Amino acid sequence: MKVNIGVVGRFHAFDLARELKRHDLLNKLITTYPKFKVKEWEIDKNDIVSELPLEILNRYRKKLPLLSNNSINSFVNKQHAKNAARYLDECDIYIGWSGSSLETIIKAKEQNKITILERGSSHYSHQMATLLDEYKKYANTHFIPNYMAWQRELLEYELADYISIPSSYVQRTFVENGIPEEKLLLNPYGVNLSKFEQVTKKDSIFRIIYAGGLSLRKGSHYLLQAFYELNLPNCELWHLGSITDEIKPFINQYPCKNISFFGHLQQDELHKYYSQGSVFIMASIEEGMAMVQLQAMACGLPLICTMHTGGDDLMTANGKEGFAIPAQEVDALKEKILFMYDNQSLAKEMGQRAKKRVSNGFSWADYGNRYVKNLNTIIQQ
Repeated sequence: MKVNIGVVGRFHAFDLARELKRHDLLNKLITTYPKFKVKEWEIDKNDIVSELPLEILNRYRKKLPLLSNNSINSFVNKQHAKNAARYLDECDIYIGWSGSSLETIIKAKEQNKITILERGSSHYSHQMATLLDEYKKYANTHFIPNYMAWQRELLEYELADYISIPSSYVQRTFVENGIPEEKLLLNPYGVNLSKFEQVTKKDSIFRIIYAGGLSLRKGSHYLLQAFYELNLPNCELWHLGSITDEIKPFINQYPCKNISFFGHLQQDELHKYYSQGSVFIMASIEEGMAMVQLQAMACGLPLICTMHTGGDDLMTANGKEGFAIPAQEVDALKEKILFMYDNQSLAKEMGQRAKKRVSNGFSWADYGNRYVKNLNTIIQQ
């Protein structure tokens, strides 16, 4: 059995490729990244097909005034899928990322190849409906779906033999939108346990950590509101990541001197910041499985997340390694933050249980083993 992987960018495709290589199953990784960068994931250069011009085009599309982001994105996705189709003769199974796999899947079906679509978020129709509803609440924001991309993904869902997804939340959205459950391969993501290690906390400040873009999709406005309204003494909020323009009015609406914005950080530095926290919060209104949750848990942080982040799948029980709450509910978020604040010794215990939880079953090796088990079952069928 030989497997090809196709992806625009990186996502977790390189981790998957490394694990399939470890099982001697990887044939080709077709990516827009340069070979020298992919080799950092211990993948042989002979196993890599690089489409670097597509990566350059994708990264600098905002600087091309005569073309829209959507049109460039569509071109890159289609061209990648056409390129990946050229290598199908060499494999038995093709794994491709949603939105950039349609032409490869069509060609694979002609050759009787097995196709698996990787979808990291909820069903596209569910995702768009959720985002449209959220953006309508705020007069200073707007959201226009990419309807061509939407239709493209729906075709991929229909034509692919299987769809690999990271959480039970995503699974529910696919089933609700008519995708048979037997077509879905549920496999939660992993974390690099050698990179994300807990180090000693340097102070006694109760500190909330959030990593990721500040945006409406990430529910950042709910987190800012909750932190502002609680106004707890000896309490800080650290944000690690970028800030979208749409969220800047909320930063002004909920001003707090105890919020620190650190901007984008290198992966190798994140564990140092996580380890200075008391709790990690993921307030997203829609998400597949935010990998920053796994990273933070590996660094000894308990989790407060919405039920739309995949975080509830990471807990053995609600209240054991953290709390899963309904999305878009500020009062529920405030209640759990206050619980952690009032019970900081218990919060530390929950954090250590979270660390133990991800250390046993949520490494990338664990993810790869589950993937290989799925592949073997598919081949046998």
